[in-house]
Amino acid sequence: AEVELSGRTFTIRKQFLEDIEGRQLSDRIAKLRKALLVFHAPRDDYVGIGNAGEIFAAAKHPKSFVSLDGADHLLTRKDDAVYVADVLAAWASRYIGAAETADAKEGEAGVVTVAENGIGKFGQDITVGRHLLHADEPPDVGGGNTGPTPYQLLSAALGACTTMTLRLYADLKELPLTRVSVDVSHDKIHAFDCESCETTDGKIDSFRRVLTLEGDLDDETRQRLVEIADKCPVHRTLHSEVEVVTELRDAAD
Repeated sequence: AEVELSGRTFTIRKQFLEDIEGRQLSDRIAKLRKALLVFHAPRDDYVGIGNAGEIFAAAKHPKSFVSLDGADHLLTRKDDAVYVADVLAAWASRYIGAAETADAKEGEAGVVTVAENGIGKFGQDITVGRHLLHADEPPDVGGGNTGPTPYQLLSAALGACTTMTLRLYADLKELPLTRVSVDVSHDKIHAFDCESCETTDGKIDSFRRVLTLEGDLDDETRQRLVEIADKCPVHRTLHSEVEVVTELRDAAD
């Protein structure tokens, strides 16, 4: 049969009615062992407050209830939908953050651990001490876009090192540098397009930094800070000979 809900038509099959008639959800709700948020609109013409109340009563803490005054069953008004999204995002962030902190195991000092997390094809969890990061690839290459790409993380390392180096120098020289930021982008370019590169064939990695220096700085000081940016340790690492040693560990260890 066709059923109309808030101006939209849905096809309801007999099997659906038989399924919901034969299931009692109270016990399952009570055993969720998850935080639960219940939304209900008092003016909902299709689902009464009694249904929301039963769900809320059956659930164990932590649980929350939000009344959507003036909203309809399908949240057809944009303002209602945006409100629900904002409330849900704020509410869920507390529990998502707590789950990540609880799951994160503090790693060995100086060691960055990266492991597949089972989210999509390329999702990775990165553990750095007590910090948990994520990495992924964009959808156009089969990823889920749940975190930065490896090259974006490398760009972030260069950017962070650059701003930290400039802050140390500015404080040492007592320069009026109030704030520094940098935009870092990465690309593959043809070697012959690089004026300062020794390599002339094939493609090379190109990182571009755009500095923003805030404060009462003259042109000479700004130019000196640009030169200091090239002295950050990560910058030097990218320009030096690097050794990568790969060893195999037994999974049981």
